[in-house]
Amino acid sequence: MSPDDDRHPACTGVDPAGVPFLRTRLALPTRPATFLRRERLVQRLDQTPPLPLTMVNGTAGAGKTLLVADWAAGLELPLAWLTCDAADRAPGVFWAYVLEALHGAGVPVPAGIGGPAEASRVDPGLPARLAAGLDELDRPVVLVLDEYDRVTTPEVAEQLRFVLDHAGRGLRLVLVTRTEPLLPLHRYRAAGLMTEIRNADLAFTPEEAAELLTLHGLSLPAESVRGLVRRTQGWAAGLRLCALAARQSPDPETYLKEFEACRSTVADFLLAEVLGTQAPERQDLLLRASVLDRFCPDLVNALTLRSDAEPTLAALHRENAFLQQLGHSWYCLHPLCAEILRAHLRERAPGLEPELRRRAARWLRRYGALPEALAQGAAADDWEFAARTFVDDLAIGQLFTGLRSQDLSDLFGRMSPEATGPAAHLVRAARELAHHDLQHALAHLDRAREGLDGDGLDPGPARLSRALLEALAARMTGAPDRAEQAARAAEEARPDIPAHLLDAHPECTALLLTHLGVARLWAGRFDAARAALNAVPGCGGGAATALPRLESLGHLALIDYLTGWHGRAERKAQAAAAEAERHGLPQQAASGIGRLVLAAVAVDRDELRRAEELLKEVSDSHDGTPDPVTRAVLALTTSRLLLARGDARAALETADPAVPAAVASPWVTEQTALIAAAAHLAHGRPESALRDLRRAPDHRTAGAVERARARLAAGRLDEARDLIDHLPGEDRPGPAVTVRATLVRAQAAHQAGDPGTARRLVARALLDARREHLRRPFLEAGPWIRPLLASDPLRELTHGWLTPGPGPRVDRDASTARASTALVVEPLSARERDVLRRLARMMSTEEIAADLQVSVNTVKTHLKSAYRKLGVSRRGEAVRRARDLRLL
Repeated sequence: MSPDDDRHPACTGVDPAGVPFLRTRLALPTRPATFLRRERLVQRLDQTPPLPLTMVNGTAGAGKTLLVADWAAGLELPLAWLTCDAADRAPGVFWAYVLEALHGAGVPVPAGIGGPAEASRVDPGLPARLAAGLDELDRPVVLVLDEYDRVTTPEVAEQLRFVLDHAGRGLRLVLVTRTEPLLPLHRYRAAGLMTEIRNADLAFTPEEAAELLTLHGLSLPAESVRGLVRRTQGWAAGLRLCALAARQSPDPETYLKEFEACRSTVADFLLAEVLGTQAPERQDLLLRASVLDRFCPDLVNALTLRSDAEPTLAALHRENAFLQQLGHSWYCLHPLCAEILRAHLRERAPGLEPELRRRAARWLRRYGALPEALAQGAAADDWEFAARTFVDDLAIGQLFTGLRSQDLSDLFGRMSPEATGPAAHLVRAARELAHHDLQHALAHLDRAREGLDGDGLDPGPARLSRALLEALAARMTGAPDRAEQAARAAEEARPDIPAHLLDAHPECTALLLTHLGVARLWAGRFDAARAALNAVPGCGGGAATALPRLESLGHLALIDYLTGWHGRAERKAQAAAAEAERHGLPQQAASGIGRLVLAAVAVDRDELRRAEELLKEVSDSHDGTPDPVTRAVLALTTSRLLLARGDARAALETADPAVPAAVASPWVTEQTALIAAAAHLAHGRPESALRDLRRAPDHRTAGAVERARARLAAGRLDEARDLIDHLPGEDRPGPAVTVRATLVRAQAAHQAGDPGTARRLVARALLDARREHLRRPFLEAGPWIRPLLASDPLRELTHGWLTPGPGPRVDRDASTARASTALVVEPLSARERDVLRRLARMMSTEEIAADLQVSVNTVKTHLKSAYRKLGVSRRGEAVRRARDLRLL
């Protein structure tokens, strides 16, 4: 057929099918009074320079049409608007309407272009003639094809592509659609010829939503607006429909917080626009998938008992049926849509939802999606499955790791009382232990123990889970023997557990070692406790074991503190704090033992305000301390702080923490006795101090030192000397103990009338204490020490850390001032001088050892001794000080 045979549709007023043109399809849509112009999107449409193709692609009710209509109304260019229809699938009808839209916009389309004569086809030359005509225009025309998703004919898409590619600058095409058009979009993107606005762009921001609600006469708090945006995901129609409904409510704010989406105009809209437009098979798939937070084709097939999910989901996603693609063939429904579809499923098929969730739970478990499997089992009220899965998958440790513990606790908090098997009791025991409810936890552990091997549970994971809970219960009750039994039970269970399960759950081993270490610590078995706690970092696991690593570091710091190594304790406690910060663990996730150690160290450094702040942090972040160790350290540190503040009476009242535990802790007994003795000595009651010190173990240095101090205060010099000369050595105490021992020796020398020895001993104590900023031993020593500290050259040793220096006051946390160059506590040995001379020549430790023909360890021993005598801690400082003293 030639072009001359085509009838131009404008001449007849009808399309090729003989149906009159519908002028409403060619008119710019009217914007309601409550329409909100969004400048950020208008600017995207006003692309400079303008691009040939613009696509606005979004779900039903996303605000596509009104956005483009508002933008188009302000254009200075010719505008041709066409709202597409299902009839436009016929090429002749589609192009007849396009030509009519162009003529209606005043576009000078040459008469020679012609027009379609048949509904089902067009002359192959028509697209070429139209493209050529548009290319000759002085000004480009903007052609908007609204609801273009209704045009699904490949022939029309190919003809439209041809016109777009060859119209030059004479055409700017704007497609408003719910689906991906059959155009080579990838090519337009790659060439930079396309502007896209999609669902994510169309979603209202909280600020835009607030403006929209204001246009509807609603003024709501910002948090309420954000909550509404979260629930609707910024969906334009949802926001507008909610706003219209809220206007009819006497309390709009409460309505928007609590409205039931399934019983609203929002539900009517979605069911009509999304579900009602689909074939029955697709409706069934959407309804069944609505019970899932996310899904893939295989999972949906398990729910529908069909095999067509993959193409159906792909098609629904292309059609923007409120289906969002998550990547790797996984999808999710818009949350509001899912909520409404679930309600519709319950009405259409009562009783089907629990069965669908049970199917989903078992599929998800098989494919390793444990959190979702548990959630689906719980939603189906299938608590036997949920509890058994949780135990069999060795996931019980996750209730304590701080990562998903609160979510899991909330989930199993809804467990039905009818769930009474061993798995359910194990889970309940774990949950109660996580909440520090010992009484109920122990009862559930006892019930779980009965019939654990005969309930069909996987025996290895079940026994290890129970051992983990037993170890935690032992820690919380101060029962070290029970913890050892739990550790043995865990070792016996390991051979029956698949290796992949153990690898997937390193938190179980890390938690078990932590609980065992803390229980041993309570028993005063410090070396055994260190062995368990030091093994925790070797469990690996990254964030999964962050909490036990934090706990192990904190308790290792406590052992260092109790043995007098405050510097080590501080470093470990700070490392624990860094571990918590690195993994974003909440403060209440851990016992707070690291902060308590830092508080105890701060007391010995006379940094009382910091100690008080740290104690308050621990108290504020815990409803109840989780175990006897933490409770005891909290009470003891508080007592020490009170004593340091001069309130000996209150210190005595809080010195005995009276912590309930299966066995008494020897170090708690010792520390309680030491604090009580110090309080009595502060009030001049040495005999009372000696009486309290009877509780302190004889084999510990700290108790022996305090007994010697009390005897000196009682005037029993010889007894004190005998004690201090025969101190036990097996506990290898650190500076916090040895400094006090040196001061007691100095006090004995002072009382014996030997001021020279007293001065030398005080100097040694000052040098040892300065490295770790230990101030309390000197402040608690008594009045005898004050004249010595004020004398030369000891006064210079105190400047800048124990007393203010001659210049600006040095902060107590900063590095201490250099010691006096006029004093060496003890003379250097000849070998120590030899080592120092070689040190001054920049020789390494290995080179010094070779030159002197001794071992490297021998050189290190000489260096350590020289550092102590010179009052330094580094090589460079040792050389400088030796030169000042003219030793080199």
